[in-house]
Amino acid sequence: MSYKNWKIEKDDEDICWLHLDVADSSTNILRFDVLDELDDIINDLVQSLPAGIIFVSDKSNGFIAGADINEFTEITTYEQASEMLVRGHTIMNKIESLPCTTVAMINGFCLGGGMELALACTYRVMCDNKSTRVGLPEVKLGIHPGYGGSVRSIQKAGPMAAMNAMLTGRLLQGRAAKKMGLVDDLVPERQLKRAARYFVINRPPHKELAIKDKIMNHRFVRPLIANQMRKQVAKKASKQHYPAPYKLIDLWQKHMDNPRRMLEKEIESVASLVTDDTAKNLVRVFFLMEELKTQGNKKDFKPQHIHVIGGGVMGGDIAAWCALRGFRVTVQDQKPEALAGTMKRSMSMFKRKFKKDKRSIRESMDRLIPDTNGMGVKHADLIIEAIFEDKGVKQSLYKDIEPRMKEGAILATNTSSIPLEELATCLNKPDRLVGIHFFNPVALMPLVEIVRGNNTSDETMTRALAFGRQIDKLPLPVKSSPGFLVNRILMPYLMEAVEMVSEGIAPEMIDKAALQFGMPMGPIELADTVGLDVCKSVALILSGGETLDLPKKMQSMVENGNLGKKTGKGFYKWSKGKAIKDKKASYGNLQELQDRMIMRFLNEATACKREGVVEGDGLIDAGIIFGTGFAPFRGGPLHYIQQQGVHELSARLSQLKDRYGARFSADDAWNSL
Repeated sequence: MSYKNWKIEKDDEDICWLHLDVADSSTNILRFDVLDELDDIINDLVQSLPAGIIFVSDKSNGFIAGADINEFTEITTYEQASEMLVRGHTIMNKIESLPCTTVAMINGFCLGGGMELALACTYRVMCDNKSTRVGLPEVKLGIHPGYGGSVRSIQKAGPMAAMNAMLTGRLLQGRAAKKMGLVDDLVPERQLKRAARYFVINRPPHKELAIKDKIMNHRFVRPLIANQMRKQVAKKASKQHYPAPYKLIDLWQKHMDNPRRMLEKEIESVASLVTDDTAKNLVRVFFLMEELKTQGNKKDFKPQHIHVIGGGVMGGDIAAWCALRGFRVTVQDQKPEALAGTMKRSMSMFKRKFKKDKRSIRESMDRLIPDTNGMGVKHADLIIEAIFEDKGVKQSLYKDIEPRMKEGAILATNTSSIPLEELATCLNKPDRLVGIHFFNPVALMPLVEIVRGNNTSDETMTRALAFGRQIDKLPLPVKSSPGFLVNRILMPYLMEAVEMVSEGIAPEMIDKAALQFGMPMGPIELADTVGLDVCKSVALILSGGETLDLPKKMQSMVENGNLGKKTGKGFYKWSKGKAIKDKKASYGNLQELQDRMIMRFLNEATACKREGVVEGDGLIDAGIIFGTGFAPFRGGPLHYIQQQGVHELSARLSQLKDRYGARFSADDAWNSL
């Protein structure tokens, strides 16, 4: 019998090779029809049992990327979710209880439901190349493993390693996966088939769990460890906003003694999460991220040499990131000490990224070349200017380098707020100026704004978006206007927070209100981290509009040289890179503080929608989530307005205007929401 997604091949040793090649999809996913066919295949194979079954992917990009997330969006009730999960469980249980040996032959990504299928097999062999990763990242979608993965991963790797992998959702390379016990063997690609066949024929004994893992799984010990796990999770995510990790910990604590019962309870737990607002919004964020990835095509631009001007923290980190992503990079600064700092910080970045892989660290350092005289300008396909926010200084630099740029090279500015039309007036070829605005810290922030000025050509824009994907960032095309998208929306929120400090409200109180809303960092701590001089500079550029006045408190602090983290004192005192906070600060009406900040944030987002700073509500939400960390579980500011109710929030804005003045005047866009 032939199938749409599976191909069955039997060899001379009576081994059945089950090839998966999902139709109408670039990636193998466990869609309904894929699982239905697999169920039929397993039922047939039981009738005439082979010596063994080996699961193979015929896709070049990976084994199985997980369940079909599109199918999640169609689920609206607990019953529908439960039915889907029971079906998946039934098939995984059948694979696990087959009387013959089963092997998952993993090459490329093996994630989520794909990893759960692999865990249901007797053995897992994994390719040792860098592109092969395994993981259970469901927590990032607001759920946890739901096809038996929670139980089976703990049985294979022990509670600490498996729970850590599931609670963080991180992807594991071969060495880590084998050390944990999630895979049984790690081999070069050319030996994968031989290794898979070896496991079928020889059935080597499984490695037993270590004594310490068995002790940690004991019902008297589990509650103690579970409490520690909850404390660790609470540092990153609150139970109210992100229930999935807490439900996973509960599941293990209560039911690990009885794996069969735990499998049943896993279905109940995930079914209750799938229909929750958090999961729905995180699934939305997943699709927004995929949409950002389609904004640029890597094939449209393949630069060989990048030249970065500015060896400060921002410029240096941009240069390091480009070198880390495989590009030859020259980084220019007149001050040798600035370049020395860049090289030192770059080494730290590479060590964090590559851990003990000394070869990758050395190769990245070799690609990064300090350049005091700007010799790299004439060789570069892309020049990124990352000097301080001063139009005059930037323009004099452009006049100096433009005659030396090679034909077809792009000039990009990392300005965070100056409109490109103003910068381009000094250029002979203004069509090749584009904004590539990175966010701090470069290694952690996934978004880059690709800013189009009136003069920027289509080709320059296309190539800049492609470059964003080349360096593994999410490129957001934005129109050149003061502050672009992210800073434009962020600044009124920050300024309102500073205004509240001027009123005598404790910074700790303001930050707590923002954290309770779900922001990753409080606005006062954020202002200190970015630098109050930078905040002031951006605020002044934005105050060309009516809505943004610079609070006197910020003005005086900048004049006195208290710029925040970099000077050791801003709104907070800083020690060893951490803000010193008063634990006894009074926490009064947090809801009022939260409303003041968030309503200004939302109001500015609607203004950006009206002005078409970015095309489409989805991309505005995506830019704000990935550029500011705006509470992902809320699905983005415009989506949040719709969920909470336009009229309710509009009325709240009106109340705040009556109380605090014109800065809370509703933008005209509210009428059309």
